[in-house]
Amino acid sequence: MLNADHTPAQRWRAYRHAALLVAGIGVAVIVTVGVTPAAAKHIYQYRDANGIRHFTDRPPTETTISDLKTSLIRTEHQDIVELISEDAESARNLIFQNRWRGPVAVEIVFDQALNIASDPPLPLQVVLNALERRQVARLAPADRRQASSYALSYRAVPGDPSAHHDDAVRYALPFAAAVNYRLAQGPNGQFSHTDPQSRYAYDLAVAEGTEVRAARAGVVMQVERDFFGAGLDRQRYGDRANSVRVLHSDGSMAVYAHLQLESSLVTPGQKVSVGQVLARSGNTGFSSGPHLHFVVQVNRAMELVAVPIEFVATVAAVRPGL
Repeated sequence: MLNADHTPAQRWRAYRHAALLVAGIGVAVIVTVGVTPAAAKHIYQYRDANGIRHFTDRPPTETTISDLKTSLIRTEHQDIVELISEDAESARNLIFQNRWRGPVAVEIVFDQALNIASDPPLPLQVVLNALERRQVARLAPADRRQASSYALSYRAVPGDPSAHHDDAVRYALPFAAAVNYRLAQGPNGQFSHTDPQSRYAYDLAVAEGTEVRAARAGVVMQVERDFFGAGLDRQRYGDRANSVRVLHSDGSMAVYAHLQLESSLVTPGQKVSVGQVLARSGNTGFSSGPHLHFVVQVNRAMELVAVPIEFVATVAAVRPGL
C-alpha cells in the first residue's frame, strides 16, 4: 500500500494532495486549501449589428452594437505548475505541467519517505520549457512486501537558473518620449525595494492610464490582468498587482507591474518589440498611488533576484517614497 501526501511550497497558493494506491488501482482525493488573491473580470453582453447576442470578457470592438451590459465577476488564478500523479503498476509517476509561456524551475523534495525508492532520487530540480508536460520521477515501494508511504513538497520559480543577464543591454524607457513621469523610488529604495526580488527596481510615478511600452524585446511569459484595488496592507494587497512578465533572449525577465485592471494588450506567448504597447499604467496591489513598477529579474538558485540595468536615456531625479 502506497500512501502519498504532496504539499507544493509555492508562494502563490498552498495545496495538499493525498492519494492512495491499492493493488494497482489508483484512488485519489484532492483537497485544496489556502487563500487566493481576490481578482475580478468584466463580462460584456451586447447585440451586434445582425442582432446576435454576445457574451465575452473582452470589450466589444464592433462599431454598431446595442443593449450593452457589463458585470464584474470574481476570478481565480492558475498556479505556475500543476502536479499530476499517475498510478502505474504499483508505482506512481510524478508529472509536472508548466502553465506558463516560458521556462520554470521546479524543485521536489521528500518531507518523509518510508520504504520508497525514487527514480531519479529526490531531492530533484528540473527546468520545464514553456507549456511543457514531463514525467520527472517514478516512486515505488523499495520492498513490495512492506507498507510504503511518503510526503513530498515542491516549489516552482519562473526562469531558468542557468540564465545570465547580458549587462551590455541598454533598456528603453517604458513610456513614450513625451510622457511626463517621475522616478519615485529607485534601486535600493527603503520604502519597498529592500528584498532581492526588487532591489534594483524602478517605481515610475505616472498618470493612471498611461501606455506602458516594452523596454526590451522578448516573449510575453505571463499576464495578470484581473486584480483590482490597492493599498499598503502587504498581506491583503501584496500579490494583487496586475503585471506583464516578458522573457528576454538571455533568459532574464522584465516585470511591468501595478497595471490598470484589464488593460493588457498582449497575451502569453506573444513576441513583443521595443516600444510596443503592453498595457496601461494603474494603481493595483501594494501601492499608495498610480505608478509603474519596472524590474528585470533572473532565477538565481531557485530565487527571483533583481539585476542592475542601464537605460538608453537618463531617468528623472528621485524623490523618496511613493
